[in-house]
Amino acid sequence: MAMATKAAARTEAGGAMSRRKLLGWLSGVSLFGSAVLSAFSNFVFIKPRATYGQPQRFSIGKPEEFPSGARIAMEQKRVCVVREGNKVAAISTTCTHLGCIVGLSDTGFACPCHGSRFDTDGTVTGGPAPKPLPWFKVSLAPNGELEIDKDTQVEPGSYFTV
Repeated sequence: MAMATKAAARTEAGGAMSRRKLLGWLSGVSLFGSAVLSAFSNFVFIKPRATYGQPQRFSIGKPEEFPSGARIAMEQKRVCVVREGNKVAAISTTCTHLGCIVGLSDTGFACPCHGSRFDTDGTVTGGPAPKPLPWFKVSLAPNGELEIDKDTQVEPGSYFTV
């Protein structure tokens, strides 16, 4: 019996740790780690994620750079600038079927992926495209350059007078 009290005194005084105390300590550390990880993930979730894509409003140049009767495709901006006389319009070159980039053709626009065809105004003339190509707002910036706003759609056939 004297041996048992000596062993108990030794473990409390800094000797070997019992299994119960070790498991209790590990459980406490695990719960604390879980709480820290949870708090960190909540702060990361609250912080907004900003995606800095291409701006939807951009300048395309001076009106004089687009001769009358021109249809100029700007592939990086996915837009086609059409000028007729003193009127300018911007037509999307993103196919309304699955988002492929349509190219200019003799009759208007043609989708190389699935065969959709559009006339010069963007109206569907064939293929699987469900609706016509959208037209975007064109305006004149204070510096005299033309601006296209892809966030604002206008009615097909709406030209901006230069």
